[in-house]
Amino acid sequence: MTEQIKDVKTGTTTVGLIYDGGVVLAADKRASMGHIAYEEESEKIYKVNDFVAMTNAGNVGDSLTIIRFIRSQAKVYELERGERMSARAAATILSNVLGANRYYPYIVQFVIGGYNGKPGLFDVTPYGAVLERTQYAVSGSGTEPALTTLDLGYKKNLTEKEAILLAARAIESGKRRDIYSGGVGATVWIVDSKGTREVPKASLDKLTREAAAGSQ
Repeated sequence: MTEQIKDVKTGTTTVGLIYDGGVVLAADKRASMGHIAYEEESEKIYKVNDFVAMTNAGNVGDSLTIIRFIRSQAKVYELERGERMSARAAATILSNVLGANRYYPYIVQFVIGGYNGKPGLFDVTPYGAVLERTQYAVSGSGTEPALTTLDLGYKKNLTEKEAILLAARAIESGKRRDIYSGGVGATVWIVDSKGTREVPKASLDKLTREAAAGSQ
């Protein structure tokens, strides 16, 4: 009897957006295996160096392999050049790796945010295309609802607070309409002149409550 091998499908919603002073990255927290919600507190945003971070969507094993590689390359880059790897440089290295493996591809998509005198945001596709974003980027199976939220809510010169709230709303939109996105809350990171850092859950909850109270 012939066994049918089924691909393991994964889903997620991740976003990145540029605001007046930096980049906000956000992601849902559900890890799925096909139709099963496998984990509800999965982290999908990773620090590359002190001023670059990235989100991942797609196959978890492939994503973590690439993330380990780019972190090691960031250290080598700094040792050889005496300067930190920028988001643009990280996107270029990822593009080379993914492009070289296009006939046996990594099932991944990344959004890379960084700060190098000014904010930078890049979307890297599974086959190595690099798309520089001047406003926002979205990846994962929840792209359509998240993108609609960003289309309607994004404006130039967003404050840090406004950017955090908009990114969180985009993630919630993905979670609401995409069955493969979900989890407990959302993960939100900031990348600016001070470096990369995660927004604490308590701070994010407080901002959300204040915004909800102000809109009533």
